[in-house]
This record gives sequence, structure tokens and C-alpha cells, in this order.
Amino acid sequence: MSQTVTQPRNVSDTDTKLDVELRKVFKVFNGETAVRGIDLEIRQGEFFSILGPSGCGKTTTLRMIAGFEEPTGGEVLLRGKSMLNVPPYRRPVNTVFQSYALFGHMTVWDNIAFGLRLQNCHKSELQQRVREALQLVKMEGFARRYPAQLSGGQQQRVALARALVNRPTVVLLDEPLGALDLKLRKEMQMELSTLHRELGVTFVMVTHDQEEALSLSDRIAVMNGGRIEQIGSPSEIYEHPQTAFVADFIGDTNLFQGRVESSQQPHLQITTHHGLKLWVKPSSSWIESPSTEVVVSVRPEKIQVGSPAGDTPLNCCDGILKNVMYLGTHVHYVVELSSGETVTVMQPNRSRELPNLDSSVQVYWQAIDGLALPARSPEK
Repeated sequence: MSQTVTQPRNVSDTDTKLDVELRKVFKVFNGETAVRGIDLEIRQGEFFSILGPSGCGKTTTLRMIAGFEEPTGGEVLLRGKSMLNVPPYRRPVNTVFQSYALFGHMTVWDNIAFGLRLQNCHKSELQQRVREALQLVKMEGFARRYPAQLSGGQQQRVALARALVNRPTVVLLDEPLGALDLKLRKEMQMELSTLHRELGVTFVMVTHDQEEALSLSDRIAVMNGGRIEQIGSPSEIYEHPQTAFVADFIGDTNLFQGRVESSQQPHLQITTHHGLKLWVKPSSSWIESPSTEVVVSVRPEKIQVGSPAGDTPLNCCDGILKNVMYLGTHVHYVVELSSGETVTVMQPNRSRELPNLDSSVQVYWQAIDGLALPARSPEK
């Protein structure tokens, strides 16, 4: 998966200053549990993303941080202070919504100044802060326009300026780029990253877009079914998923269902339900023993098509080429293995002649490139 912006700055694991804490937070709607006892710590200055499919509880989590929803159980803290019964307007946060939520009858200037006027901000200070906010989002020349006279990207920048002008401790971003077309989305990703670096304010973003989260975030929480399945840096989430859900949701992967045959070092032998023999490097996060049900994840870019040079890797399978897609920088292959299972392969385009469909091929990968994961996500 390609990344479209520069990697975010590193946030030290030793940094103990927390802007946001969630402690055993639950949320129940009409008897249905949307968030199931999550614990979360977001450090000062982080760009933190909450990632997951629709209905996983990520937006509900953001709304509880913002104060638009109260937890059914547990506690939300901002800068170490409990937010129990604290209304949204008294919390040190501002939210940028996907719909922008701009006032159509107000100019850009008045939209940005709205929160400051509610605070009875002195006129000279108000004008200075609005000017600074407009400069931050490069909208100085649009102050007297109305939202209907702006493009989607320009409206998004105004919504960001309105959030930033109040100098919040935390900026909450609810699918902030979801309404933009692809080209503008990429541009705004870059601008969000730059703004975060320049301001040093904590950003908490909810998104279902994996590439967006990987590109922008210092750390990511992956949610599923109201629970957090894994928290880690983008590289940790992608290269070392802890559950089959995370491996499947983040990027593309090949998943093989099977069971452990032997666990002798340095490799673990797996037999899939179709009888395919696979070798993987043992995982350090859980104990694999014979007959344990597992899921093996192998990323498409780790698999090669063709005859291996030198020693044959432990994972080398015969198959039939069923599909080839030329993608310019890469070539995407679909291979049906002799076991009946199908694998996808993604290889860089090296200007070689592409093999014919239905031709016999070999696919292979190293044991270290396969990851054995628990067949079921652990209950938390």
C-alpha cells in the first residue's frame, strides 16, 4: 500500500504527558453495546487515529471525548481531569466534522470568529486570532466569502480554522476528508500533516480509510465490534498485526485457515484446512502448540511468482495463473494453488513479459514473511 505523505514525527514512548485518557469506557444504546470497556491513552502532541469499519464504535468513542455522548460506564479524562457531566462547550477540545457544519449565513471570517465571540473575546484579540487562523489554512483571501461560494476543500480548511482559533488542547477530526475527491483528499492529507507538525496540538482522527491512517498517524487504534483490537505505530499495525482481523483490515493479505502440526524451533509448521503445508516464524505474542487453530497471514508483496533462485524456500507451491492486472508501478497476480486455495501476489513492475493466463507457475515466500495468528480475536 502506497503512502502519500511523509511519515509523522516520532512520539517518544517515555512521554508520560497525556491529553486524553479513556478508562474502561462503555456505551450502550437501547440495550445494544456500542463500545465495550475500552482503555486508551493519547499522548500530548500525538496524531492519533481510531480506525475501523462502519459500526465498530469509533465515532461513538470520539463523541464521548467531545462530550456529545456520556459514557454508560467508565471515565473520560482530558489533561488528567475527569469530564464527567462536563458539557462539550466547556471541554478543551474542538471537533471538525465531515459535513463541515459551517454556518451558511455567515462569512468565512464570522464562522471562524463565532467561538471567540461566545467567549466575549476582546475585539483586537479576536481580529488577531482570526487572521492567524486564516493564515494557517491559507484562506486569507476568502474572509468575506460565504460557505456556498467555496469548494469542498476550502470549506474543510475553514472548518479547521474554526477549530484551531480557540486554541484547544485536542482537535477531534471526524472523517475530516471523507467528502473530498481523491486528488483533493491527498492534498489535504499533506496539509493536515503539516498543520499538525507546525502547531504541536494533539489530533485525534476517526477514519475508515486505512491508507489515510497509516500515512498521517503517530499511532493507530484499530477497533472491531466495540473493542480495541490493537494499538501501535503504523509499521507495527501493518507488519505485526496481533489478530486476524487487524491483518485483514489493514491493507491486503492472504489468509490461510489451519492448525499447528509442530512447533519446533526455528519454524512453526501449519497444515491448512485444504492440506497445504506452510512454515512460519513463531509469534512471540502467544503460545502455539500442536493442534492449535490458527490463521496464517502473508502479505501479497512478500510473495514471488516464478522459479526461486538458489535454495528452494520452505513455502513453495505450484499453481495456475488465473488473473493478471497491470497497474503501472506494480503487477497484481491471482494464482490458484494445487491445494485449491487462491493467493494474490503484488510485484513491482520490472518491464518483463507477463505470463499467460492458465499457465503453470510457482509461488514462494520465506517463512519469516508468514505470520501465525489466533483463529479468534481474544475477548477483552
